[in-house]
Amino acid sequence: MATGERALIAAFKELLTNRSERVVRWVGDDAAVVRARPVQVVSVDTMVDGVHFRLEHPHVHPADAGWRALAAALSDIAAMGAEPGEAYVAMGVPDGFGAEAATQCVRGMEALAAQTGVTICGGDVTRAPALTLAVTVVGWADDESDLVGRDGARPGDRVGVTGPLGGAAVGLAVLDGRADGPDELVAAYLRPRPRLQEGRDLARAGAHALIDISDGIATDAEHLALRSGVHIEIELAALPLAPGVADVARALGVVPAELAATGGEDFELCVAMAPGDEPEGVTWVGRVTDDPAGLSLAGADPGRPLAGYEHAV
Repeated sequence: MATGERALIAAFKELLTNRSERVVRWVGDDAAVVRARPVQVVSVDTMVDGVHFRLEHPHVHPADAGWRALAAALSDIAAMGAEPGEAYVAMGVPDGFGAEAATQCVRGMEALAAQTGVTICGGDVTRAPALTLAVTVVGWADDESDLVGRDGARPGDRVGVTGPLGGAAVGLAVLDGRADGPDELVAAYLRPRPRLQEGRDLARAGAHALIDISDGIATDAEHLALRSGVHIEIELAALPLAPGVADVARALGVVPAELAATGGEDFELCVAMAPGDEPEGVTWVGRVTDDPAGLSLAGADPGRPLAGYEHAV
C-alpha cells in the first residue's frame, strides 16, 4: 500500500487502549484472544465513502467517518440489549488517502470506543477504490434470556422510542447548505451515539422486542412488525422531534413528523413493551395490534406513502 500497511498498524496500536481484562491478546498478534462470557452477540456494519459519508465535503473529516462506522455497528448491539465488548475493523484505503487521514479515522473510532467501554482489538488494512470501513462488534450477556430480538412484540404492547428523531436527517441538510440550523443537528449526523445503556435498561425492564432506528422508524418499525408477525400502528403526531428539526423541516418544505419518520440514522431504539411498564426516557408513539402483520402510520397522507431508507445492492 502507498501509505505502508505496517506503519499504519503500528500507528493504530499507539492510539488504541485495551479496556477489558478479558482481552488476552489483541493488536500485534495474528488474532485476538478474548476470554468469553456465556453468550456472544456479533454484528457487522460497513460504510463506504460516497455512499454513507462524503469525505469530499469540507466539513466532514476522517475522524467523523470512523466515529459513524463504529456507532452504527454498536447500535445493533444496543438493539439486542447486550453489553458492548470488542470491535474489529477492516479498513480499505484508496490511493491518495494518506497515513494521517487513516490515523484520524481510527482516532474517531477510538474516541467513541473510550466513551462506550469498547476495546478495538484489531482488524485489517488493505487497498480499496474508496475508503471502506467494515466494523465487526461483539457484545456479551450472561444468559440468552438477557437479550431481546425483533420477534417478541405482542398485540396489546405499546411502542416507544428512546429519544428524539429527525436530527440526523436535518443535520445533513444543514451540513449541505440546504437549510440553516444549530450545530447540534450537524453533530447528530456526524457523531451519532448508540443507545447502549438504554438497550440494556429496556432489556432488564422486560422489553418484548427492540430494533435500532437506522433507516427511519417508518421502515424499522415495519421490520419489527413483520419479524414479530404483528401489526404496529405509529402515531406521527406523537413522534418526538429533536430541537430545531421542525424549523429546518419547514424550511425544506417537508412536514416535520414525516421527516422524523423517514429520515433515518438517528440510532435511537424502538421498543415494544407491555402496558404498565414505564422505563425512564421512553416516548410512547404507537401500539401493537392483531391486525395483519405490517405497519400503519396514523396521520400520514394516504396519497403519499412514507418509507425510510431502503438499502440498494
